[in-house]
Amino acid sequence: MSSSEAPPPSISLKASEMMETPMTYEPVVPHWFYQVQDARGTWSPFSKEDSDKLEEAFCSEQNPNSFVIPVCGGRYDVYLGSRQRLSVYWDEEDSVVQRCTWFYKGDKDSKYVPYSENFSVVLEEAYMDAVTLNEWKKRLESPSRDLIILHNPKLMVHYQPSGVTDDWGASPIEQGRPRTVKRGVENISVEVPKGEPAQSDHLVFMVHGIGPACDLQFRSIVQCVNDFRLVSLNLLHAHFKKAQDQEQIGRVEFLPVNWHSALHADATGVDSDIQRITLPSINRLRQFTNETLLDLFFYNSPTYCQTIVNTVCGEMNRIYRLFLERNPAFKGRVSVTGHSLGSLILFDLLTNQTDPSLGNLQRLKASELGAGTRMRSQTLREVLQELELTELSTMFEKEMMDTEALSMCTEQDLKDLGIPLGPRKKILHHVQHREQLKDCDCPTQDTTHPSEINQPPLTSGSTFNMVNYEYFDVGIGQVKINYPQLSFHPEIFFAWGSPIGMFLTVRGLKRIDPKYQFPTCKRFFNIYHPFDPVAYRIEPMVLRDVDFEPMLIPHHKGRKRMHLELREGLTRMGTDILGSLRVAWQTFTRPPVPSLPPPTAEAASLCVSETSLLEDKAESPVKEEPLHIDVGMLNGGQRFDYVLQEKPIESFNEYLFALQSHLCYWTSEDTALLFLKEIYQTMEVGMDQPLQ
Repeated sequence: MSSSEAPPPSISLKASEMMETPMTYEPVVPHWFYQVQDARGTWSPFSKEDSDKLEEAFCSEQNPNSFVIPVCGGRYDVYLGSRQRLSVYWDEEDSVVQRCTWFYKGDKDSKYVPYSENFSVVLEEAYMDAVTLNEWKKRLESPSRDLIILHNPKLMVHYQPSGVTDDWGASPIEQGRPRTVKRGVENISVEVPKGEPAQSDHLVFMVHGIGPACDLQFRSIVQCVNDFRLVSLNLLHAHFKKAQDQEQIGRVEFLPVNWHSALHADATGVDSDIQRITLPSINRLRQFTNETLLDLFFYNSPTYCQTIVNTVCGEMNRIYRLFLERNPAFKGRVSVTGHSLGSLILFDLLTNQTDPSLGNLQRLKASELGAGTRMRSQTLREVLQELELTELSTMFEKEMMDTEALSMCTEQDLKDLGIPLGPRKKILHHVQHREQLKDCDCPTQDTTHPSEINQPPLTSGSTFNMVNYEYFDVGIGQVKINYPQLSFHPEIFFAWGSPIGMFLTVRGLKRIDPKYQFPTCKRFFNIYHPFDPVAYRIEPMVLRDVDFEPMLIPHHKGRKRMHLELREGLTRMGTDILGSLRVAWQTFTRPPVPSLPPPTAEAASLCVSETSLLEDKAESPVKEEPLHIDVGMLNGGQRFDYVLQEKPIESFNEYLFALQSHLCYWTSEDTALLFLKEIYQTMEVGMDQPLQ
């Protein structure tokens, strides 16, 4: 054969060479998947750690059908016998679980779909025979009558039959473009998620705002919390790697709290009542209004506000007890997060929790109550001693005041006496609380769960159950409902895109007392995007006469965004230029200095010393000390209004990104890093690189 007749190198020649060379068969490594409950029925892989646990249970000598394996950080259980994945903390449709080894490319989104477990065994046996015997071109028929051809280890295809047979009536004719077949998860384009540390350092409950959807993709609270959890895990690997490698920290668990479904369920019947009075025009817009905006009105209704608050508190208590049962070694703290209306719900709920410092006093007083018994009377001096206001004794004695007269005083009466605001509020609260305990003729009943922490018995007339803002200047126009008690004391309260400041102002609140803090929660953060139309500041309600900026949340990469630095640089440059022009103009317009007699030697030396002093000051600029701003005790004496940095594209049009800004927190890396920084700061765990 001449050189011109020599066959060119081709795929077929390589395939023939491959077939002549025997291969060594190695069993396929299985990986476990679950089917996501969405319109496309996408299959998602478990993490390698979860897949190994499932495979170990599957290969166990015991009956694998009896195994229940916790996966996904303990938020789901896999029932190996029925191949089902069930959610633990919230209601969700069960997912199908499968042990996967062989895959084919799907039609809808070009993602790989696993074959059934039984047919995967058939494919694996055929592949083993082909490798061992070096015999390829194997044809197999799937249970759905599809045709799979194993050409060689690198080329395996899947055909869908046309439904007609050839002239011999043998097999269906191959039709359409063949699908690619892959063996083993390492050969398909799928991202296997990283495993989560088994240790949970902190538990965070996340409460949603209005409506059933939480973002622009109309996803549920569960999906959005999953996104935020994933963002926080990635940030832990990036910013706390040293602490993780030394096993000082594990992870933060985020769990959703859904109250919308309970409010709009059949039990309340509110949806059907609203539907009867809804106009038929612009149906989609009215349906959106009924599902979202009406939640604001429901919260201002005594009936449905009680339903919302009971649902939020009840869900957190239920999930907290279940979490402790499933994580008996958990020693961490608990925090809460509220988005939009959810933050207002948490604010009212935390404001009406039982103050631990008053709990023992209330329990002591309640123990003195029996059937038909009354509390013993106290003298005015004893009351003032109890309230640590003995310095007011002379003022009351001058007015011939006793406890009976004190109980009839209004706030205006005390104000006319010249009593300051703080003592005034203490006295009124004591009198109100005392009268309500006197009116109670039955012993208090403990309605709390045994696992609740340091919660005193509650009575039907207890001030701890109702809206009571005794720390504020004026009464609040909130609906009067009974506030339930949480089974835990939150460490931190994070508010996202919160209208708390607006609602408090609309309710008639002029100012928040700097000494006020939540009875059972130590810290508070009001986080918002600068373009969020729903968010309001709260710090100016504490400091009414001071104009100051909120705290800027650092970028998660440890710097300020470039467009903000550029903007500040141009502003500073413009200020310097204007200042220079002003000085130059004053120099030209300044009147000439009249001639003076020559200075004496003493005056000349004094002038020289002053000139040198001024030159020294000019050479060494004075550093401005940061202004300390006292915003009260809501966050333990620290600042609590925190603003995110807008992205460069968002700066072009604030109105275009307004709605997106209100929903951006679920995927915000800057917000998640602030969470981790504050949470682990309380645990005295430092970051690898402190934020600037």
